Amino acid sequence: MADINKIARRTFFSGLGLAVVAGVAAKVATTVPAGKALDVVVAEPAGTGYRLTEHVKKYYRTTTI
Repeated sequence: MADINKIARRTFFSGLGLAVVAGVAAKVATTVPAGKALDVVVAEPAGTGYRLTEHVKKYYRTTTI
């Protein structure tokens, strides 16, 4: 009976380790370098609404994790 509990415990911890590794791999694979996202040049609209200025770009760079 004790052998069955050891096997179940080992299976649980090995599965937990596998899940952690998969989560870290998914996070690393989807990470975009900070400077790459803002390289796209967007034409400024003629209206008086939101504008992507250097000040706003600097703010966005500081909020990335």
